[in-house]
Amino acid sequence: MAARLALGALLGGVLGNVGPPGLAAGLALAWLGCLAAGRYRLALTLGVMALAAVQVLLARGAILPEGLSRADLAVQARVLAVSDDDAVTRLRLAVDDCRPLASPRPACDGLARVRVSWYDAPPLAVGDVWRLTLRLRPPAGFANPDTFDYGAWLWREGIGATGYVRDAPAPERLVAGGAGLRQRALGFLDGHVADPLGRRWLAALTLGASQRLDDADWELLNATGTTHIMVISGLHVGLIATLVLWLARAAARLLTPGRWRMAVWPWWCAGAAAIGYAGLAGLQPPAMRAMIMTLVGLWVASGRHAPGPWQGWWLALALVVLADPLALWRPGLWLSFVAVGLLILIWQGRDRPRGPRGWLVALLRTQALLAPLMAAAVLVAFDRLAPAAPLVNLIAVPLVGSLLVPAGLTGWALAWWPSLAALCWQGFSAAAHLVHAGLERVMQWVPLWHPPGWEAWPVALALVALTALWALPGVARTLRWIGSLSLLMMVSTLAPSGIAPGVLRVRVHDVGQGQLLELRTAHHRLLYDTGPRFGSGFMPLTTLWPAGQRFDAVIVSHSDRDHAGGIPALEQDHRVARWYAPGVTPLGVEVQPCRAGRHWRWDGVDFRFLWPRGDPAGFDDNDRSCVLLAQTAGQRLLVSGDASATVEAQLADALPGPVNVLVAGHHGSLSSSSPPWVTATRPHHVVFSAGRDNPHHHPRDAVVRRYRQAGSCLWNTALDGAVTFWLGGSHDPEVSAQRPPVGWRESVEGRCHTVESPH
Repeated sequence: MAARLALGALLGGVLGNVGPPGLAAGLALAWLGCLAAGRYRLALTLGVMALAAVQVLLARGAILPEGLSRADLAVQARVLAVSDDDAVTRLRLAVDDCRPLASPRPACDGLARVRVSWYDAPPLAVGDVWRLTLRLRPPAGFANPDTFDYGAWLWREGIGATGYVRDAPAPERLVAGGAGLRQRALGFLDGHVADPLGRRWLAALTLGASQRLDDADWELLNATGTTHIMVISGLHVGLIATLVLWLARAAARLLTPGRWRMAVWPWWCAGAAAIGYAGLAGLQPPAMRAMIMTLVGLWVASGRHAPGPWQGWWLALALVVLADPLALWRPGLWLSFVAVGLLILIWQGRDRPRGPRGWLVALLRTQALLAPLMAAAVLVAFDRLAPAAPLVNLIAVPLVGSLLVPAGLTGWALAWWPSLAALCWQGFSAAAHLVHAGLERVMQWVPLWHPPGWEAWPVALALVALTALWALPGVARTLRWIGSLSLLMMVSTLAPSGIAPGVLRVRVHDVGQGQLLELRTAHHRLLYDTGPRFGSGFMPLTTLWPAGQRFDAVIVSHSDRDHAGGIPALEQDHRVARWYAPGVTPLGVEVQPCRAGRHWRWDGVDFRFLWPRGDPAGFDDNDRSCVLLAQTAGQRLLVSGDASATVEAQLADALPGPVNVLVAGHHGSLSSSSPPWVTATRPHHVVFSAGRDNPHHHPRDAVVRRYRQAGSCLWNTALDGAVTFWLGGSHDPEVSAQRPPVGWRESVEGRCHTVESPH
């Protein structure tokens, strides 16, 4: 029955996400029909399915309508979370009332939660109620291969819009929020724990305030595969519940030595400890999931009218999904249940270990079987693998569980006596520094591995198969060894197809209102422009690759922030052999001037600058743009930066022929893409590198019409995401988009049909 309920909840959540709006009514009718027919078990399953589906449908309905994107909205909202980042304050708001300032506009009364930035914000507190003017847009993120999906993260967090606070009309605080227990606890930490590392880790481990961890903390935890030990999870809640159960049963043995085994109250104490710990963490989704799993686990372990381990597993899954159906899209849900499922598989029916040696062997066996399966799950969910994670966790988990968590919680228990609490937290900080130093050493020795997109799935499947070979009962030892060696040989022989000599791969990345192209040949790599740098300091370039990349050349077309904004990130995190730029405006790096006639050849692909000619100082910044022509096997790519129609007129006669791929000048503005230029280039594919709902309305309708009338295939990174072309093959350029447009078809020759972004 528990399995049926869990599957019903899972199916209901999926149907709620993809089904029509009338789905809820259909399920309700089916539920009533089952009740009338006396099919009560089926009615219960349908009820669970309907409950999950309705919650997801409500979440879908709480997204800002497209017609209100970038419109000014009058909003009354309550502050749920506050975080400060230099000059900008980020807020998560619960919307109580919403209405557009201009009419006619769609209604926004269904909006539930939003995430906004507030520049130069006044002091804010959780619980404050404000009347604000917000400029919002529906939740979405940049769409680039093998990168973090910010839009999906917003969806599973239940956020229906993102944007910023406007200064006019002026914001007005309606109700001053009183600090809740959790906020007061965080403030208490700030006043009583001087060590920054200890304060951050203590907040994360005991209060679930993972937002207190800085970027360096996350990099360290990701690289060593220990993120789960610093975010409240089933591990921590389970440890606390087990510790309280052990203490309570010890007390029962002293108080009632003749019948302590039958005592029920120790189990209730353990359950209360799990609820209290999760409540202290604010009952955030990870803590809620951990609490439910721990409570069901305690029931199973108690043996009192309890389900079996697998029934308990299915029951916990059903309850977690019903409590938060959006958890279906959170990797943490699947990582947790996969881990617990494997523990049940390898321990069910086995005798309890005896003595220190027995427990040590059991711990090593469990870790050896868990490690490959969890590595596969993390690889699929996050496209990364920490090779040292199995050994690190073997040491770090007991250290955190036996030292950090007890010391941190003991300090809270003694918070009424600050000097004793400070003593506990000093011990916590000392242990935290010990763990931190060890993890740093491991990160230096064995760095995080980011596999290419094509390689993640074969490696993950091999790790799953390896786990199955050794975890499933009844598999012969000879088959286990032969299978393991075969899997190792298969993975070691994986090799990317690579880029053949004479072939050029061009990827126009989705970086918002800006431009960034990556050009790769068989053995070389070039960037044209570095993308924008936003007012908050965020640079989209930082999301595209892990640190440590090498680029043979970087061309900065000109100094505008939407083209040169990513230079600091490149300088800090990557290696660049050579920089090219017009050379008029200092960029903070040593550059070589891009001048017409300068050319080079990489792996059978020719690169040539067509502009600027002579001294560019007499031109404005846009008309100084480096214009690059790349060609191979008769196929051409042309990128002109923000050069205007004035420059286009001088270049039209210099083109060697039609262009296969043209990146439209100045993001598709009216200052570029003049009719003579469209005629001269005769592009097969045109890419507009523009931001979603950008205030400049790029690409402009007139420009789109010109290229459409010329028969070009039109692509817009704001709609299609990153667009990738392969030039130099025997046919026309091959093309793919991160978000393929509706109606997309590709023939054998690579010609596109009905490929138009809906401008």
